[in-house]
Amino acid sequence: MPMVALVVLAAMLAPAAAGEVRFGKNVRVGGHDFSNQTFDSKHRARIYLYNHKPRKEGCIWRSDGRGGRVKVCHLQRK
Repeated sequence: MPMVALVVLAAMLAPAAAGEVRFGKNVRVGGHDFSNQTFDSKHRARIYLYNHKPRKEGCIWRSDGRGGRVKVCHLQRK
């Protein structure tokens, strides 16, 4: 299951990927719940996983400067 999550995240972050990624039920990234979230070219995600406790733990929506939003997450692996 972790390998599938990494492939999906890589596809979301690739600049040539034009489409929509919709997570279904029970989707976990690094032990954190990402169920029922949708990301596309206007609503993207940038997820950083750490082996230690990150300085700014959690997720926040930010503007990407091009009219879209980016969900930036700094998460500790569980």
